[in-house]
Amino acid sequence: MIPLCVPNISGNEGKYLAECVASTFVSTIGPFVTRFEKMVAEAAGTAGAVATSAGTTALHAALVAVGVRRDDLVICPSLTFIASANAISHAGATPWLFDLDQSSWTLDPELLAHELANGTERRGGELFHVATGRRVSAILPVFTLGIPADMDPIVEIGRARGLKIVVDGAAALGAIYKGRMSGALGADLTMYSFNGNKTTTAGGGGAVAGDDEALLARFRHLTTTGRVGADYDHDVVAFNYRMTNLQAAVGCAQMERLDEFIVAKRRIAARYEDAFRGLNGIGRFPDPEWAESPAWFSGFAFHGKRAGEKSLALRTHLREEGIDARPFWKPMHDQRPYADAPRTAMPVTDRLWPGIVTLPCSTHLTEAEQDKVIATVLAWCRG
Repeated sequence: MIPLCVPNISGNEGKYLAECVASTFVSTIGPFVTRFEKMVAEAAGTAGAVATSAGTTALHAALVAVGVRRDDLVICPSLTFIASANAISHAGATPWLFDLDQSSWTLDPELLAHELANGTERRGGELFHVATGRRVSAILPVFTLGIPADMDPIVEIGRARGLKIVVDGAAALGAIYKGRMSGALGADLTMYSFNGNKTTTAGGGGAVAGDDEALLARFRHLTTTGRVGADYDHDVVAFNYRMTNLQAAVGCAQMERLDEFIVAKRRIAARYEDAFRGLNGIGRFPDPEWAESPAWFSGFAFHGKRAGEKSLALRTHLREEGIDARPFWKPMHDQRPYADAPRTAMPVTDRLWPGIVTLPCSTHLTEAEQDKVIATVLAWCRG
């Protein structure tokens, strides 16, 4: 089976793990954690970063750090991995689900402006959702496929209404927005994931990056049990969300190769786009004018009334031929835990997501393997 997306662990991972074990610093304190955080901050284009046990824990603590409270609403696109919505729920809030911008598969700034203008009101200096009476405290843009949302207008809209902005940039390391790195786009905090299917992995783990040193310090305090000093004094209900030095050792070896991996990902995506360009009823993955994609995943989307049927049939055929191909995230408004969450109309999301097909795109995918994927897709589509 040609896998969908597996880690490329052919660098210094073994060497750094051996160093870590020999040092006995295998838990949540150690030099690899410090090094890893510096590497993430540099890649994000920010002043600092804090490593965590997972991307979800990073998002949860980030929302708490910026002031999201129980029973708040947090704006979030419906097309996202469920961890985005779950992090909002873990903070005691509820996602207010939004439809997408067609060109980027990310939060639509025009829709955001419209809904805030027509569906919210100010009370005592804070913003409230008219239909539910709940405070709206934050916006959580998701960088789908690692592609930045159109952040300039989103940040302008959010700041004008006093909303905090926490970005789910799980796969966005290496992305560029209008010449700026993915963590330097005006958000309060940006989260990155280092799960096994990300371009660079620590075997798990996450991090947040940002420029506000006081906010990063609050985030670090919240993720390290709220401990004050060397004795067992704690000043806040906090979390044990720390990354281990073992994970960070792997993460450092991976981050050393981030640029190399991004080049490989983009090359793979470009070959698929060239190969499938002439097929009827098929659209490419998004390529908005404002962004340079890190090409985390590659593939295409069927269009039309039978898009979902075609996607399922092709994926089934590919697996029969020894090629792993999968659907993409099922939207939050179609998930049982969020059946009652407030939401906008979802014409773009409902039309788009059933037809998405993701194809093998590991950074060490060989040309021969990709040739097989391309030939099998073309034969099925033309047949």
